[in-house]
Amino acid sequence: MDREDRWLVAWGVGYAAVGGASVLVPLYAIALGATPAFVGLVAATAALVGVPGALLWGRLAARTKRRRPFVLVALAATAGTLALVPLTASPAVVLLLNALLWFAISAASPVLNLIVVEGAPVAEWDDRIARLNAWQGYGWLGGLVLGTVWTALAPRAGFGPLAGQRLLFGLLAVTAGAGLALARLWYPERPHTDPERFRRVFRRLEPRGWGAGRVLRASVYGPTRTYWSLVSLRAGNPFARLPSGLRRYLLAVGAFSVGFAVFWGPVPSLLRADLTEEAVFGVYVAGNLVSAVCYAPAGRLVRRVTPRRLQGVALAARGLLLPLVALAGSLAAAALLPAYAVAFGLIGATWAVIAVTTTGLVTRLADDATRGEAFGLQAAIGGLAGGVGNALGGAVADAAGYLAAFSLAAAFVFLGVGLVAASR
Repeated sequence: MDREDRWLVAWGVGYAAVGGASVLVPLYAIALGATPAFVGLVAATAALVGVPGALLWGRLAARTKRRRPFVLVALAATAGTLALVPLTASPAVVLLLNALLWFAISAASPVLNLIVVEGAPVAEWDDRIARLNAWQGYGWLGGLVLGTVWTALAPRAGFGPLAGQRLLFGLLAVTAGAGLALARLWYPERPHTDPERFRRVFRRLEPRGWGAGRVLRASVYGPTRTYWSLVSLRAGNPFARLPSGLRRYLLAVGAFSVGFAVFWGPVPSLLRADLTEEAVFGVYVAGNLVSAVCYAPAGRLVRRVTPRRLQGVALAARGLLLPLVALAGSLAAAALLPAYAVAFGLIGATWAVIAVTTTGLVTRLADDATRGEAFGLQAAIGGLAGGVGNALGGAVADAAGYLAAFSLAAAFVFLGVGLVAASR
């Protein structure tokens, strides 16, 4: 790794705290008495606050022409927020602190993209942004592994459930603090890439190859794409300027994105009702690990199979899997963890295929004049769908049970399958 790229390690360390908190926060809210509906609301607010955070901080970074303060503040806010969460016994305060955490992390995304391309030729920007996403992915997975190990060891050390969770928050806060210290030490020299130039070039970047690195860069569901995609939208009605097939496809993206969120919103409550805390973390590790491993094979597969057909198969498989997760609770206790791990691993594999093919289809259905706006609308649709779907899934699970919620999720996914087929 080049000397000027060492800061990516620092950000990856800080992002490990975010990955661990992504599961720990809902588990802590559940331990404090939160219902599935409230847990879905926690996820919904986290999804919604990221977009205004990125837009606000992106504009401030462009005006001030500063980068360092925004990255350091994001890591400091992560450490401080995670240190504050265990001091409260109110689920409502946990929700607010989690929203603050995701506001800070998502707000840093446009600044991170600028930093990662500093001094690099335009031809290398694609791969350098992919490297940023890869380090974030490694950090996220590392945080989940840390949570799995800690929650398994804490009871043996004599800590009760709440005490163990609060200590883990402290450990994650220290991890974010370590990332902050490393970022201060390894941050690159004063930037010289103009935000407007980056925005213009970013609109022209296309996933020319389908290796795992490019897929990580291309996924518009991650916060690193949100800001630069949304600022590409022009005045008027950008949706009306898109080709008709692309408009139909973006409706499909909205439908299956809502379905995904309806599922993920109440999932922590379901898993915690059936599994120990360390097992819950382990299930998330299984899903994320399989997804990461499958990115490269999915990229190779899309060269041989029509992206629309491949995505339809992946969506249909995921649609069938979601209700089955709700039925796993009826299995014998010894079979619960393996069943959930296998199910979430398969769901993770379908996500790798969907992430690859979604970006590929938008790229192919758009023309040169509208491609940037298409990615912007896709980012906006994904963020809005995440907020609405998480809240809806939690509310339905609370009122009618997990099978009803996950069946509703599957219905949205299959609606997306039909709209994908209609987008020809």
